Amino acid sequence: MIEINLVPDIKKEFIKAQKVRATVVTFSIMICVISASIVALLAIYIFAVQAVRGGLVDSAINTESNKLIATPDLSKTVTIQNQLTKISNLNANKNISSRLFDVLRVIIPPAPNNIQISNLLVDTDLRTITIDGQAANSYAALEVFKKTINGAILKFTDPDNVKQEIVLASNISTANTSYGEDASGKKVLRFTISFEYVDQLFSPSSKDVLVSVPNIGNVTDSYLGVPQSIFVNPAKDIEGDQ
Repeated sequence: MIEINLVPDIKKEFIKAQKVRATVVTFSIMICVISASIVALLAIYIFAVQAVRGGLVDSAINTESNKLIATPDLSKTVTIQNQLTKISNLNANKNISSRLFDVLRVIIPPAPNNIQISNLLVDTDLRTITIDGQAANSYAALEVFKKTINGAILKFTDPDNVKQEIVLASNISTANTSYGEDASGKKVLRFTISFEYVDQLFSPSSKDVLVSVPNIGNVTDSYLGVPQSIFVNPAKDIEGDQ
């Protein structure tokens, strides 16, 4: 059997190229259609679905906001919650004011210059201690009291675990000195004495706090043993005696 190819080679190549072109065009058209569909779907999602979802979320926010606003005593509730978040920090930084009793045990002179306190004020903002007191031994007792305060030393361990010693009081002053009668009718000197104390005295970061006066005594962190006799009612005026 004899076959005769009547199609030249160039014609065969042309036909093959046409088939390839048709295939490429078909795939290109398909890709364009798919891309256009994806773009259309994205546009629908962004401009339609997202808009609807945004509207629903805004509506839910407004609804819940109105419910919250309608809550009775809302401002008080929010304030309390805010304060509750600060309790731990406040507790960690609170002043250890009980150390004041340690100070009193040391600075109150012994008899016959002992002092009795009628009023005691601690101002933590100004870091001052003001004492209204009376002394049976008159100005001699007051002078000993003042010198005792002036000589008081605060010993403590700082946050770096280093032991420190500093002078406890500064700017010591006396005022309102006058004579009066105590509850038993005895003549006493009434006075007011105030001084500034160092920050470390009541600071919670100060550990192993010790207050001492050279050649007099010392006391550690405890108010136990503070003589109750140092607290009395204020002395009365003596009629006709200034």
